[in-house]
Amino acid sequence: MQQSERDDLGAKIDLLTRLTAISLVNGKNQLDQIRLLSLAGMKPTEIAALIGTTGNTVNVALSALRKNSKMNLKSQGANQDV
Repeated sequence: MQQSERDDLGAKIDLLTRLTAISLVNGKNQLDQIRLLSLAGMKPTEIAALIGTTGNTVNVALSALRKNSKMNLKSQGANQDV
């Protein structure tokens, strides 16, 4: 396979990835979109480009999601101790 064929194949895979990601988050709020796309392995800059926001917005949302997740785990642990 020549380099031009590999580049074309890579572009097609990228397009399919983006289309799949868009269908995954369609109709969801921005925070859910960021969470789902992050869980799918996308980088913050990729998520930002896909949903039309900034990388900083995505990073702040991911930080809030991590913080919320840690708080939920702590509260679940406290409930189990009772």
